[in-house]
Amino acid sequence: MRQGLLETVIGGVRSRTSHSQVVNELGRSIVGGDYPEGGLLPGDGELAARFRVSRTVLREAMKTLAAKGMIVARARIGTRVRRRDDWNLFDADVLTWYFDCGVDERFLYHLSDVRLAFEPHAAALAARHASEGEIAGMMRLAVAMGDPAHTAETLAIADLKFHIAVIEACGNPFMRTIGSLIEAGLAGVFKLSSPAADRAKIDEVARNHIRIVEAIRLRDEAGAREAMENVIRLGRDRVRGAIVDTATRPVEAP
Repeated sequence: MRQGLLETVIGGVRSRTSHSQVVNELGRSIVGGDYPEGGLLPGDGELAARFRVSRTVLREAMKTLAAKGMIVARARIGTRVRRRDDWNLFDADVLTWYFDCGVDERFLYHLSDVRLAFEPHAAALAARHASEGEIAGMMRLAVAMGDPAHTAETLAIADLKFHIAVIEACGNPFMRTIGSLIEAGLAGVFKLSSPAADRAKIDEVARNHIRIVEAIRLRDEAGAREAMENVIRLGRDRVRGAIVDTATRPVEAP
């Protein structure tokens, strides 16, 4: 299971290859508006010199950005930035760049809305299809979330493992494509307001996830759906509270 977006957003882990450097820097610049929608990127020679990479590395980076729906190359015209509506927001890199450039409350609410559209149904499907081994695995992951030694990063990763396990257990391969959205949603929640600093909140997080597994074990599809909805809504409420606290916190005098 990949944990790249969480590690990047919360822990600051970055890939260091020449290809990834070009992709990441150009991707962030596009998302950040340095290169506006419909605008042209600098020429290949200028970009190759800027990043100190070969034209081969640059071309591969451009292919990666094009595959994400962010740019399109036209002969004798250049490489143009596509409209934001064309960008692949299911892509973990694109989501990471949004976080790098600063996401707002609306963006995080959109993420939670998508999670609410998919994950409760995935939990209901897991109640129908999960094997006993998968249920036991989900319970171990839920219980492990109550470890008082968790940091914000380790708790976020434990949470991600649980939610991906539910997706895997639902028996629908199409559901697996939303893994990056789940990861992004959790990254946003935990970066703004992690329960890891409060033992009581860690216990609450574990209990709420255990309720999901208990409903799945009982083959209670409606109960699993409701328990998953509750977990996602609680995370959204934490984000709302953190944003309100930040907005109303008095500015300290220099």
